[in-house]
Amino acid sequence: MKANDSFSRYYSSVIDDTYDVVDRIVINAWFRLRTTGGGFRYWWRLLQGTDDNPDDTHLMRMAGRFSRRVRGWAKKNDIPVVFCGRGERKHQIAEEHRPTDPSFRGVYAVLIKRAPAAVFEVLQFEGGGFHIRRKKKVPDVNHYSFHIIDDEWGQVTINVCGHAPFKAQIMLNGHEYTACQAAKAGIGFVKEGNCFTEVSDADGLAKVVDSLRSNIAAGQLRQVCERWIYKCVCFGVSFEEQRKTDFRYSYSVFQVEYSRNLLFETGCKLEQVFQGVIDLQSVSASS
Repeated sequence: MKANDSFSRYYSSVIDDTYDVVDRIVINAWFRLRTTGGGFRYWWRLLQGTDDNPDDTHLMRMAGRFSRRVRGWAKKNDIPVVFCGRGERKHQIAEEHRPTDPSFRGVYAVLIKRAPAAVFEVLQFEGGGFHIRRKKKVPDVNHYSFHIIDDEWGQVTINVCGHAPFKAQIMLNGHEYTACQAAKAGIGFVKEGNCFTEVSDADGLAKVVDSLRSNIAAGQLRQVCERWIYKCVCFGVSFEEQRKTDFRYSYSVFQVEYSRNLLFETGCKLEQVFQGVIDLQSVSASS
């Protein structure tokens, strides 16, 4: 399809085709009941059968259980677990472990990092009783990034905080989704990094891309979230515990990036235009 913006029109003589795609998508996931101290206490009562024993020790044990279960499961299934230091590029580390088998589906790596998170604490009263609230000083705690190959979306990353209330983020890539759907539709393409450099059926690719801007997009996003998130959080809240406490995530879109891509006739023309734009920006910045 042909883009109608001024930049694309100006270079239309050297552009073979264009396509637009929703690129990076980040979705927040949270368990609505546990966003307040009172809701957390009610959930704890459902989980334990009583609310007589909530204290900081029990909450820390839940976080420790999450860590042990992740490491034990990963060791049993020969999945690498990598602790990432501050400033390390986690997506590059994960890419080193990405399976070369095109038929692989599932979790292929777990990355752990320390990051701030709003977690709960229990205040005990001298005369008995307690109060549950979020810690005023937000601590650094372990976050677990599950790197997944999905049949519909390709690369999916789910980041789960290891402390209750187990808030999570799901990160998706529109180019990965487009590649998966184009392959299923029999559309030939060459993909380098996060860009399609060759496409056999530009109109067919445009139809695939448009599905992320249609009325069914919200349903597609929910499906991929539901397909994996409970398998990731089960290390902190088992499937049986999820069922017993009606543990269900709610979702909201945190970030969306929209990408316009120009397919040039030849690489040398792309380089000439790119360098010209860089030069123009340099002149504008210095004037």
